[in-house]
Amino acid sequence: MPRHLSARIDSFPLKRAFNISRGAKTAADVVTCTISENGVNGRGECVPYTRYGETVEGVLELIESMAGAISDGMTRQELQTAMKPGAARNAIDCAMWDFEAKLSGTRVSTTACRILPRPVPTAVTISLGEPAEMADEARAHSSQKLLKVKVGTSDDRARMHAVASAARDAEIILDANEGWDESNIREHLLLAAELHIGLIEQPLPAGKDEILAHIPHPVPICADESVHTLADLQSLSDRYDAINIKLDKTGGLTEALLMRDRARELGFGVMVGCMVGTSLAMAPAVLLAQDADWVDLDGPLLMAKDRSPGLVYSGSLVSPPSPDLWG
Repeated sequence: MPRHLSARIDSFPLKRAFNISRGAKTAADVVTCTISENGVNGRGECVPYTRYGETVEGVLELIESMAGAISDGMTRQELQTAMKPGAARNAIDCAMWDFEAKLSGTRVSTTACRILPRPVPTAVTISLGEPAEMADEARAHSSQKLLKVKVGTSDDRARMHAVASAARDAEIILDANEGWDESNIREHLLLAAELHIGLIEQPLPAGKDEILAHIPHPVPICADESVHTLADLQSLSDRYDAINIKLDKTGGLTEALLMRDRARELGFGVMVGCMVGTSLAMAPAVLLAQDADWVDLDGPLLMAKDRSPGLVYSGSLVSPPSPDLWG
């Protein structure tokens, strides 16, 4: 029986609306890819992102267009040039990793990890809202070691004060999602330093971040929307202190591993992040995150119902995936 690729759209409702500076969502709409041969099945999940011009329907079509190549035996290395980086390639790449592991009986971690994989601490995300609402949510999660706080308005001072006061013992990442500009970034950076914020993620729009090369960074600044693949890294070295690697941007674990290693060579700090997806999307990222400086893989915690089996979360820790989930 020839190797077969299939894909479908799945939707997972969230516990509550998830708000960032660009809008809100109430469900995680994902595309699940499966590669099968002789009873062996490998799966991957991607989260199409409208910010990058993706739709679930368009990504589904792109994945299905590769069915012939998969049937003909295309390798994971050949996939990297056959498709552009993005959600569609991520789903296929991760399905190929999973398929190869199940076919060989060798765990993905044997290749992807330098050390025996272990539980890693992940951030818990506080979505954008009014300062009092965000403080209440931060207080409810104040026992967590790391909070990722969504900001990105013209004036986030009250939000920053509220969250920092409500979670004094947690390290805080502020994620502006490109929502600040040259008129307010200096003020926000200085306040972040006063409040002992640990990291600021993508404060300015991608392509409009030149000022970061010319102003002080009293708090380290991490690129997200400005960085997608290995090819982007060199040009960002004068603007950012860290990068956020997401599999839906890199187009899969294969590129992400290369990107992580090159980022270290260039002196960047490394965050491993995610879109709002299920445990199947997080599973390969947990392996990538084994030696990351910051981990933000709490997507399944936002779900009203996750895949089963899913990843195991305990307090601040997320454990590596079991073989029946992925890898």
